[in-house]
Amino acid sequence: MKFSTFGNRFTRHTGARQLMDDLGAAMTSETPVMMLGGGNPAHIPEVLQLLTTRMRAVADEPREFRRMIADYASPAGEDRFRESLARLLQREYGWALGPEHIALTGGSQAGFFQLFNLLAGAHDDGSYRRILLPLTPEYVGYADLGLTEDMFVSRRPTIEFLDDRLFKYHIDFEQLAVTDDIAAICVSRPTNPTGNVLTDAEVRRLAEIARDGGVPLILDNAYGVPFPGIVFTDVEPIWDDNTILCMSLSKIGLPAVRTGIIVASPEIVDAITGLNSVMSLAVSSVGPVLLRELVDDGSIVDLGRNVIAPFYRDRAERALAWLRAALDGCEYFIHRPEGAYFLWLWVPGMSITSEQLYRRLKERGVYVLPGHHFFPGLDGDWPHRHECIRISYSQDANAVRRGIAIIGEEVRNACR
Repeated sequence: MKFSTFGNRFTRHTGARQLMDDLGAAMTSETPVMMLGGGNPAHIPEVLQLLTTRMRAVADEPREFRRMIADYASPAGEDRFRESLARLLQREYGWALGPEHIALTGGSQAGFFQLFNLLAGAHDDGSYRRILLPLTPEYVGYADLGLTEDMFVSRRPTIEFLDDRLFKYHIDFEQLAVTDDIAAICVSRPTNPTGNVLTDAEVRRLAEIARDGGVPLILDNAYGVPFPGIVFTDVEPIWDDNTILCMSLSKIGLPAVRTGIIVASPEIVDAITGLNSVMSLAVSSVGPVLLRELVDDGSIVDLGRNVIAPFYRDRAERALAWLRAALDGCEYFIHRPEGAYFLWLWVPGMSITSEQLYRRLKERGVYVLPGHHFFPGLDGDWPHRHECIRISYSQDANAVRRGIAIIGEEVRNACR
């Protein structure tokens, strides 16, 4: 079969494909698998109970049930949900916006595909513009979203070494500039894969650099505030008319409903609405109808603050202790977990690459993600990218503990 250039580009091996293939294999395996590589959220009992209650309530209301599954929504997304979310953001943060500033997409991944290709790539004036990632490592799913090659350019971070074998990446603002070939700045907060959370001052400085450079700032808020709120430090949600804030219902506990949220200028929202119309006519209403009441009364924020964030904070502390015990006596560093639900392990001087470590672990039923996938658009050969792995602690605690013990064994073998 001969595929088009588009077909060849999007059927090749990618980090996102590797991640989702592993996740699918782990979920259907008949033998025990320790899934420490995927981005699937934990099955938090309180959240599942709440979703079950909401599902029954919607099913008992014929009109809402029809809105959920039997009717097309607006191509901008379910209107009542967008109205409720606009009121929530106005009430909580004083943002001057309405539903015309909000569009829904078929998951965050689809939303970023739309945004990146809307802003970057080939332009009618003959120019080619790219997305600037001011901090790497960065989310694996960005790397292959461009319709053309070379859509991303990224910058190395500075590294701050902390106590207890922790470290933290920082944006190197001295090396950050918006040149003529940049279409937008994009950063995740918290950052997947490291759990890094940019400070409010860092985000405001990025917003200023973007505005001065005449480009928008895209904030990937899939794990952040106001929801799902998987942040272990004090941060303030930040948005203005030059910021594109991207959120999701996935990390609340609804990854299967594929609902991404874009908060942006009406011009961007109108463009996303047009893309939704062409690509899928409309996006799913399941998640928006299911959670609209929680958004309407603000309890979705309380859910993150009182249930989801404490759950993951406890998991992070336990996983960190297990990993330290497993690697005692080795030379290693762990990025300080400040949010999301990953540990980012750096083992300098390994005799093998992170890809080889990934394969050794997979043979033992432990799935992680090798670090080299998380450096899209980074020029130069930086050995650091082959010395790191991402470890998820969102799944069954016993499986995470066993998997981390095996990681310790394999890392020791690789450091001898």
